Amino acid sequence: MQSFPRVLLAGFAAISLAAPVAGQRTDDQIQPKSVQLMHQAEALMSAGKLEDAENLLETALAVDPRNRWAFIDIAKVAEKQRLFGKAVLMTDKALLIEPNDPDAIAVQGEAMVQMGATARAQLNLQKLQQICGAKACPQVAQLSAAISRGPAVASAKAPESPKKD
Repeated sequence: MQSFPRVLLAGFAAISLAAPVAGQRTDDQIQPKSVQLMHQAEALMSAGKLEDAENLLETALAVDPRNRWAFIDIAKVAEKQRLFGKAVLMTDKALLIEPNDPDAIAVQGEAMVQMGATARAQLNLQKLQQICGAKACPQVAQLSAAISRGPAVASAKAPESPKKD
């Protein structure tokens, strides 16, 4: 009789630990509405309507917060808006969902280059090379080219201010 409460307690513990795992969805089970909103946002990005695209991507994340591609697309929008810190933050969120996502690592590395953090971007490049291995990933070439170009912020010339007499 003394072992029954222990067995019951162990059973409840096992159920409570298994419940959160059973409730999680894999990437291929992203809500279709979230994917649809993301595709609409990509079309808006192509048309240069960045704010509208970002709004749709945020809605896509509200529908399904596990849509890591929406985080990556928000990071791409942020890069186009020259909000490189936000781009890094959004790719961090995507990498929490899938730590080895080559797109997220490449976009994050590009944003780091633009911020002047080329050493950190080099680490992302090394991680990409490890993930891709012998197969040719376009993300490796993409990030490598961005590192070679360097930050556009540093190379841009400051506008001349009018001279005061």
